[in-house]
Amino acid sequence: MHANANPFLVRLDATAKDMEELLDRLMGPTPEDGEMERPARLLGAMRYASLGGGKRFRPFLVAESAALFDVPRQQALMAGAALECVHCYSLVHDDLPAMDNDALRRGQPTVHKAYDEATAILVGDGLLTFAFDILSRPQTHPDAAVRIELVTALARASGIGGMVGGQLLDLAAEGRFMGGGPQQHGEREVLKLQAMKTGALLLFACTAGGILGSATPQQREALSRYGLAVGKAFQIADDLLDVEGDAALVGKNTGKDAAAGKATMVSLLGGAGAKARLRQLVAEAEEALAPFGSAAAILVEGARFVANRHA
Repeated sequence: MHANANPFLVRLDATAKDMEELLDRLMGPTPEDGEMERPARLLGAMRYASLGGGKRFRPFLVAESAALFDVPRQQALMAGAALECVHCYSLVHDDLPAMDNDALRRGQPTVHKAYDEATAILVGDGLLTFAFDILSRPQTHPDAAVRIELVTALARASGIGGMVGGQLLDLAAEGRFMGGGPQQHGEREVLKLQAMKTGALLLFACTAGGILGSATPQQREALSRYGLAVGKAFQIADDLLDVEGDAALVGKNTGKDAAAGKATMVSLLGGAGAKARLRQLVAEAEEALAPFGSAAAILVEGARFVANRHA
């Protein structure tokens, strides 16, 4: 436990510990019903990509949003594990030479460096499909209709109209496709790209608790507004880290956005302007949670954590 016993950090660490244990168990060597075998190399690489690192902030948002509706913690953790599998798959594929070509992730060699490119591609494929395996299980929620709603929401957050589509827009903006040069993006285009690439999964994290807890339409709207603000804040903070961060603390190479000529909110607004926007977004997140009163205090701290993170 932290010396200052900060309630937010205690809860964040507790979720990270619970998530590590759950993912470790879910990715054990014993095949599930319907599986023929879990090849050791693939399973080992999937575990390398998803265990032993990360703050598990997305599962934390699932757990804390679900707690507003007294959802059993294990159900929230299962949904969080599915989301974390999608997130980790995206990192593995983003790091590939055909994408961002990164050699370092969370202070360790990326999967295609620790293994090889073919294995890294299969790891991403495996983690993505495993996410929906997890969501489909009765342990995630006893009501099949709730599980279907979670599957639909995560698929749309991670697919063509969400994260994957956002990644394509990001690559297109850099002129990475044949016959296309770099694109000059204004604030509107950057916000759309980032809302899809980064914000969509964070929005799912904040609304999944409402799905699990059968929230009212008004409560779901409040969580959506919170999630949208947190997603925007997360990306601005990430862009600031790329400019100002210490690679040793961040756990990956920095300065890549400027080198690629990528349009970000930092390049558009400047450092001071981006930090002012961050403060505005934190205020919007806090306002969105007002209907939940003190029960949402940890989620408010989560928005502040996003804005002030150093890694």
